[in-house]
Amino acid sequence: MAQRSKVLTALPADIKAWVDRVLVENAFGGYDALAAELKERGYAISKSSLHRYGQSFEERLGALRVSTEQAKAIVSEVGDEEGATNEALMRLVQENLFTALTHPDPDKRLGTEWMPEVAKAVGNITRASVVNKTYARKVRKEDAAAIAKLEAETRSGKKTGLDPETLRHVREVIYGF
Repeated sequence: MAQRSKVLTALPADIKAWVDRVLVENAFGGYDALAAELKERGYAISKSSLHRYGQSFEERLGALRVSTEQAKAIVSEVGDEEGATNEALMRLVQENLFTALTHPDPDKRLGTEWMPEVAKAVGNITRASVVNKTYARKVRKEDAAAIAKLEAETRSGKKTGLDPETLRHVREVIYGF
């Protein structure tokens, strides 16, 4: 079994957060200076250990940036009327949780002690998705009723300012029903 990173095991949360911030600010360089600063603060962590941690952190940060850019591109290209991004996020979280539970990585801090927080986050995402879908169904229903009302008024001869062909076209092209 691989040894856990000293950055993860030996540093308190506030110092680890500081290390993360310094690594990002220094473009994942300057490990000698970082090791020296940590030593002055009373933490003996070698530059090699910091470098291994930094490489892993940089890879995860890079993957997150790519995922974020791809999600933004997808949403801007196809929109997200049906909550596709939320669905994809939930699937990704489920997949990562399953992987973390079945193939634990000692260098990652995701373990069973984090499950309540992760489960709560997934629950919040799921609730938000349900609310979004419910609202979208309500709006579609209201739109369909408004179009049907306009069509009925037009057929009865009431002046709506729209002819039946225009209403049919609006229903098919804009609303898709």
